[in-house]
Amino acid sequence: MKRRLIVCLLPLFWALTAMAQLPETMLLSLEGAKQYAVEHNRTVQNAGLSVKQAEAARWQTIASMLPQVSGSLDYANMCGYEIKLAGMPIPMNPTGSLSLQASMTIGGQQIVGSLISNLAIEMQDVAKAKTVQAIEANVTNVYVNILATTETVDLLRKNLGNLQSLYKMTQNAVEVGAAEQIDADQLSVQVASMESAINTTERTVEVLFSSLRLLLGVSADEVIDLTDDLDNILNADEAMKLLSTELVLEENYDYALSKKQAELAQKQVTLKAMEYVPTLTGFYQYSGKTYFGQAEGMNMTPPNTVGVTLSVPIWSSGVRAAGVTEKKLAAQAAQNTLADTEDQLKVQDRQYRYDLVSAYDNYQIQKRNIEVTQRVFDNMAKKFEYGYASSLDVTNTSTNLISAQQNYIQALTSMVQAHVNLKNLLNK
Repeated sequence: MKRRLIVCLLPLFWALTAMAQLPETMLLSLEGAKQYAVEHNRTVQNAGLSVKQAEAARWQTIASMLPQVSGSLDYANMCGYEIKLAGMPIPMNPTGSLSLQASMTIGGQQIVGSLISNLAIEMQDVAKAKTVQAIEANVTNVYVNILATTETVDLLRKNLGNLQSLYKMTQNAVEVGAAEQIDADQLSVQVASMESAINTTERTVEVLFSSLRLLLGVSADEVIDLTDDLDNILNADEAMKLLSTELVLEENYDYALSKKQAELAQKQVTLKAMEYVPTLTGFYQYSGKTYFGQAEGMNMTPPNTVGVTLSVPIWSSGVRAAGVTEKKLAAQAAQNTLADTEDQLKVQDRQYRYDLVSAYDNYQIQKRNIEVTQRVFDNMAKKFEYGYASSLDVTNTSTNLISAQQNYIQALTSMVQAHVNLKNLLNK
């Protein structure tokens, strides 16, 4: 009885073991995919590391104005050597010394440098936000492309089934002498063309999934299942609402970066001018010496020393003046770049709005076209079944249907791309 029970349970055990070995599927909505990419994409992670690097550089600048303390230990042994002073032998006994020195330097360049470090952090924050925006846009484009291409595969498979049925029916008619072989051959070629289109489209889907894995920062073997459907994501009305939103330059990341760079260039002028400012340095030094219980020799080192130094630049033969002029010219160039960026963004604003309107109109046309072409194909297939249409008619409508589906995908992805471009420009 036990053996029979074990034999009955073995298939269940093997099935559970096989299920346990199956790779876990990652279920992702569009928002979930964007969030996951922001958290795990290595480009975004590097942008975050750049922010931390800028913060570390700022603390280095600040720390250079704080007290710096160093210490040293020395040991010396003259190996029993004696010196004679006025005929008197003086032994050079072993010595050990401890020295501690604390110093603090304050200069104009350090103060301005700390301000520049703060500006550098702000620039890295903007750069990180721009990187996140770009990653989210890429995820959106790839996600929509996968859904649209997968939907096309389903439509092509449905049409392939219809063509295969027509081919089989025609081949049977040829065998009984009710149809010509040329009709069956034409349909067989169209079936092969449809199968080739399906295979090409499926390979495209796999390439898109590979791109999505790279954006998400997951392994190439990760199994991904998209949970959103195309109708939920593709909201054409929402995309068109962006046309009523005005461009605010200060909210655009490219403009913000260009403006920060212009500010940085101006700060560099001030930093270079600080070479004319005196530098103040103060220090304290403690020195202690021991002879390890032996007679003390000549010790001319004071135990405590305090000092202040004021370094005043006087003459550099025009080096500092030329340096300031160079930084001023760089600041003017940065201002010109900022003005160019402003003009370019305004031109992009007009272009992206035009692209969105054109893409929306084309999408509506291609959406209607694929519906009509599908009905034409279905109608032609029925006519062919009843002998009211030729195989050439079916071939032509099938070719038109494949072309309509390709145009529909291109129009859909173009509209999504135009929407994302304007959305990123407006930072909405």
